[in-house]
Amino acid sequence: MANGIEVIEVETPQQLKSFIMLPFRLYKDEPNWVPPLISERKQFFDKSKNPFYRGAKTKLFLALKEGEVVGRIATCVNFYHNEFHMEKVGFFGFFESIDDFEVASKLFKVAMITLKSEGMEKMRGPTNFSTNHEIGFLIEGFDRAPTVMNPYNKPYLPKLAEKFGLKKVMDLNAYLITKETPISDRQVALVNRIKERNKIQIRSVNLSKFDEEVRLINKIYNQAWERNWGFVPMPEDEFFYMAKELKQLVEEDLVMIAYVNGEPAAFSMAVPDINQVLIGLNGRLFPFGIFKVIWNTKIRRKITGVRMLTMGVVPKFQKRGIDNIFYVDTYLKGVERGYHWAELSWILETNELMCRAAENMGAKLYKKYRLVEMPI
Repeated sequence: MANGIEVIEVETPQQLKSFIMLPFRLYKDEPNWVPPLISERKQFFDKSKNPFYRGAKTKLFLALKEGEVVGRIATCVNFYHNEFHMEKVGFFGFFESIDDFEVASKLFKVAMITLKSEGMEKMRGPTNFSTNHEIGFLIEGFDRAPTVMNPYNKPYLPKLAEKFGLKKVMDLNAYLITKETPISDRQVALVNRIKERNKIQIRSVNLSKFDEEVRLINKIYNQAWERNWGFVPMPEDEFFYMAKELKQLVEEDLVMIAYVNGEPAAFSMAVPDINQVLIGLNGRLFPFGIFKVIWNTKIRRKITGVRMLTMGVVPKFQKRGIDNIFYVDTYLKGVERGYHWAELSWILETNELMCRAAENMGAKLYKKYRLVEMPI
């Protein structure tokens, strides 16, 4: 124990509760923090229910100072990632700390030692737990609450990581477009020409054939993203697990599949930003929260925006303008359904084609997330 700081591994249900609940105390006065659903967090960390853990080894840690929980961190060895990328990278995630470098340093050191003992050569993060989940430190855009499945953190957290020696490895961009930036007739005409020239057909997902559609999208997803930095292929059981979590949010018109000459070529998914409701529930659906969700989403239409959560184009069909088609179609359908804005995220800063497509639509870069790493 150094400077009265002790780091312990989470081993009991009470310690897991402390791990989950720490942000509720640290962010209680932060208006733009969105409390996660406590029940969902418990399920996520349940290794008997979440198929992600079949391909990963994780540990959770708490930092204590004079008996009080003052920080947390998790480590993850993602076997799928390391096999796919042929590297030995260990990940840290779920990092929270009071604004105290000694606490943060102790947590990072424990994470490094843990990952090094597993044979890892680099530590990268934050990832909660992979690129298919929440990732990155928010470094720009603190003035607005995050959208669904995006993180939010205190501005000092990435500074503590940088002081420890973790250095930027990649930034992720989030773009915002509003209905005040209308799609021009020229853009609509352009995507119609692209569809005709490349024999592209677009259809909405059919939730009455849920299993069939999920398998198709999983196949497209793994093909489309395989060349992307940091990508981890999703096994079918893990993809189904996430799809079932998202099913309750999905509006069929906002999930699209593209075909070229009848061959599945791409997909995109936008989901209503449920965070606009969750921000007022303090992590609890019961006893009254569920009624608030129904009231706000079905009656008062409190949700005014969507997040374009993911888009992927199979490599042989890239550079044909399918991304532009998805952006325009999602915009038009979203406005038709009464939404006022959309976030396009996240997009790798190195993905110039996607960044340019967003900017050509009039979307503005308004948030940035950063991944950092260091040798261990």
